Amino acid sequence: MNRAPIALTCGEPAGIGPEIAAAAWATLGARLPFFLIGDPTHLPAGTPWREIVHPEDALHVSASALPVLRHDFPAPARPGQPAPENAAAVIEVIARAVQLVEGGAASAICTAPIHKKALKDGAGFAYPGHTEYLAALGGVHRVVMMLACPDLRVVPTTIHIPLSEVPTSLTPALLSDTLRITHAALIRDFGIESPRLAVTGLNPHAGEGGAMGHEEAEVIAPVVAALRAEGMAISGPHSADTMFHAAARRNYDAAIAMYHDQALIPIKTLDFAGGVNVTLGLPFIRTSPDHGTAFDIAGQGVADATSLIAALRMADEMARSRAAHHRTGDRG
Repeated sequence: MNRAPIALTCGEPAGIGPEIAAAAWATLGARLPFFLIGDPTHLPAGTPWREIVHPEDALHVSASALPVLRHDFPAPARPGQPAPENAAAVIEVIARAVQLVEGGAASAICTAPIHKKALKDGAGFAYPGHTEYLAALGGVHRVVMMLACPDLRVVPTTIHIPLSEVPTSLTPALLSDTLRITHAALIRDFGIESPRLAVTGLNPHAGEGGAMGHEEAEVIAPVVAALRAEGMAISGPHSADTMFHAAARRNYDAAIAMYHDQALIPIKTLDFAGGVNVTLGLPFIRTSPDHGTAFDIAGQGVADATSLIAALRMADEMARSRAAHHRTGDRG
């Protein structure tokens, strides 16, 4: 039996979303059925597309055209110039995708980039970003951002905050929740039966015994010890500058970093074009390309769809893993 296809939200139509959606279909076609939720008039001229009524129609349409679940927008797409009147429709598309995946019509959601300021200015978008809105729609309080590529999975414990605020934001509760959510997702969505987690320190040399900071001893190490006592395969805190070379990466399934750049610099160095943003802890699967709307190159036909293609493939793999996990759980 064919699984439900993946729902791809259109994102900000003035960005590169329409171009990379068309390019992703040209690469994946029938091999990985997905459908775009959005306005087909925003697609690049000459894109083979076909309107579908039900998501399952994408399973038959994908071989010959990009399946589009039509969601009309009030204004045309002007590359690099977001239209305020389109903001509400961008938000509606995201909510529609969540309804479809929660109802079983889609197996996962892959989201093209949005522009938060455009949504706030045009529709009063009240959320800090895409992820927070999806968490609200999914009815969960805390989610985790993972960046993934074939050579590395890494999670920042704190994300988009100033570096000066990281020490006070890094609480035992936040770190514990981040580790638990990551551990559970690796089992359910990545098919890793006994995940191995490696935790960085916050300070240089993981604090060097207190000479360069106390957060390792006071916050990080106690959380690691408590979860290890529960049976979790977890190590650290490690010095972050020795955790990401090839030999070190073979010792863990995911690295948990303490702040944004500590996590993102390694993965963007390893695979700048192909990294995938995954939201862990949602009741549904969500992936996204690891880049923004790229207004500066929108409409020029030069946008690289590599990250979106990787995000769609990862969503498909995660959906397969979650389905298998549920079947195993049902047998148990």
